[in-house]
Amino acid sequence: MTNERYKDITVGILALQGSVIEHEQALARIGVRSVQVRKREQLENIDGLILPGGESTTLGKLLGLFGIMEPLRERIRAGLPVFGTCAGLILLAEEIEGEQPHIGVMQMRVRRNAYGRQIDSFSVRERVAEFSPQPMELVFIRAPWIERVYGEARALAELNGHIVAARQNNMLVTSFHPELTDNGCVHAYFADMAVAWKQTDKNK
Repeated sequence: MTNERYKDITVGILALQGSVIEHEQALARIGVRSVQVRKREQLENIDGLILPGGESTTLGKLLGLFGIMEPLRERIRAGLPVFGTCAGLILLAEEIEGEQPHIGVMQMRVRRNAYGRQIDSFSVRERVAEFSPQPMELVFIRAPWIERVYGEARALAELNGHIVAARQNNMLVTSFHPELTDNGCVHAYFADMAVAWKQTDKNK
């Protein structure tokens, strides 16, 4: 059932590879309509886009192969809200340690697989004030961390001295996977970004 607050927005989920279904289910739980995005023309009909976890190098290659990379970069620079989780975070970074950037629009330097291999996955409960006043579960799977933010980017959360969530204007990123928990606060935060952008866009 659509949430009245979110009734006018549609959030796209990049569906080339990665945890697409989990994001669909997370959005559905808070009443947000979603659509899987595989073609460049679909970017014109959404009010926000989620770049899911997966394998960043593969996703970067597929964005180029499907002709989505440059149109997506332009849409983000024009203000389209975008939310990158894990691999999606890496796709957005201007700087990646030991690797060339992909979309390269967010002012941060990241380290891939900073938390180790799949067997090193873990979850913790932490309070992230930007998202919720209550402690929330943070799930890390072969996760990157953000070495530093600069320019207009700002850190939203740290874990053991490493940045694990950040925002720069219309861009939101998390090292962790909020779609793998029942807590919808991060997706609601992003949906609110999409609502605000649509309202502003209509007034132009």
